[in-house]
Amino acid sequence: MTTLANGILILDYGSQYTQLIARRVRESHVYCEIHPPPDSIDEITRHSPKGIILSGGPNSVYEEGAPQLDRGALDLGIPILGVCYGMNLVALAVGGTIEKAGKREYGRAEMQVRDPGRLFSGFAEGERLQVWMSHGDHVTALPEGALVLGSSDNSPIAAFSLPERQLFAVQFHPEVHHTPRGGEVLSNFLFEICRCTPDWTAGHFIAEQVKLIRERVGPKARVICGLSGGVDSAVAAVLAHRALGDRLTCIFVDHGLLRLHEGEWVERVFRSHLGIDLRVVNVADQFIDRLEGVDDPEEKRRIIGHTFIDVFEEAAKAVGDDVGYLVQGTLYPDVIESFSPRGGPSVTIKTHHNVGGLRPDLPFELIEPLRELFKDEVRNVGRELGLTEEIVGRHPFPGPGLAVRILGSVDRERLRVLQEADAIYLDEIRQAGLYDDIWQAFAVLLPVHAVGVMGDFRTYENVVALRAVTSVDGMTADWFPFPPEVVGRVANRIINEVKGVNRVVYDVSSKPPATIEWE
Repeated sequence: MTTLANGILILDYGSQYTQLIARRVRESHVYCEIHPPPDSIDEITRHSPKGIILSGGPNSVYEEGAPQLDRGALDLGIPILGVCYGMNLVALAVGGTIEKAGKREYGRAEMQVRDPGRLFSGFAEGERLQVWMSHGDHVTALPEGALVLGSSDNSPIAAFSLPERQLFAVQFHPEVHHTPRGGEVLSNFLFEICRCTPDWTAGHFIAEQVKLIRERVGPKARVICGLSGGVDSAVAAVLAHRALGDRLTCIFVDHGLLRLHEGEWVERVFRSHLGIDLRVVNVADQFIDRLEGVDDPEEKRRIIGHTFIDVFEEAAKAVGDDVGYLVQGTLYPDVIESFSPRGGPSVTIKTHHNVGGLRPDLPFELIEPLRELFKDEVRNVGRELGLTEEIVGRHPFPGPGLAVRILGSVDRERLRVLQEADAIYLDEIRQAGLYDDIWQAFAVLLPVHAVGVMGDFRTYENVVALRAVTSVDGMTADWFPFPPEVVGRVANRIINEVKGVNRVVYDVSSKPPATIEWE
């Protein structure tokens, strides 16, 4: 865990926007971590944060079993900002009154600044702001000494403070882009109120992680790193190598579920660029055989995760008897989608093979230096470490490989079809000069066949779906609007060059409600 001595502790009460709070804070170069509501005040004081932000959430503070806030947290002298549900928690804890609103307020609203104070420093009294609301309850009364900072038609108390106790609260969501000046509000909390220093940079992160890795591993133990060829594992490997030197060995597992010629590319690029001991293990048959007849995506991920550990365990024996640690390039979105990052109230979207899919009797201690980072932050760290754009700028590729892009069961013939289709797709994207405009692009083999006509003959063959999205951190994404002629060229080449495909479709779903990957 990175220190919070100059950082912010975000308590997650189940809001869909909690991760956005973290992003906004980090964009201000202030480190933060998301944790569930603590069981005791000691869990807060242990982190010694400069400030605390209470997220929104779906509950009413009066509901049975709704997550609460220990009122002792308000007496620690640490500035607190409550957002939406978090505002109601603060109001309830100081003796205010919360009632069900006459009507639910959801979406864009207008709030009038009544008392700028420190939270709205830079705003004019009486100024009207567009804000994003999402609540059914609202605060109707506050204790003596509280200042009403803002109000809206549906929320007469849309923002308030108890300045002597360093308590601040807003009913709206300053973290979303639908609140255009929300970043200023958060910035005021970070710098005017909490007195944070904007020193959390890629260089700061690297220095701190190198120190933590050295302290954890000690002076003698050897470490292996699962290197997949993607930016995440590459950055994790270089970071660990900076900390451990020749005590790190990277293991590249060619599991047969890679893109076309991916194995050769990884060996060539990483041997020449990283200068790290790289061992290649070719175990395609082991992975593909274990996946035979398996349709369920969660079961695929579990099998792949367990098989990875089997392979790493065997590979470690060739490295030495003193291998006790495994470095992984796990990122924050992997953790968030697999389960709540700290055991909080958010739900599992899908089990990532390197998080919830790991074997329960893991023979190594995990080192995951990027576990609290988003993808764009990892890229910045990679650049700071000196990695080339050829590595840093690569599109994300799932650890389970093409197994989760082949919907239904995996076999060698279906794998061939997808590898060839995907290679054509990426080649056309690069030729069109669009690769760097897209966050992630890939082909998916669907578990259906379609009727077609080729050379006056009836065909009944595979359907390939194309997916391309734009994103910043992978938590949300929009489909990429290709020029029609590019999609046309891709479809024409796949149908004519890949034996067994007679139909190509394009996925125009955003995340949410869809995920980026299909499985």
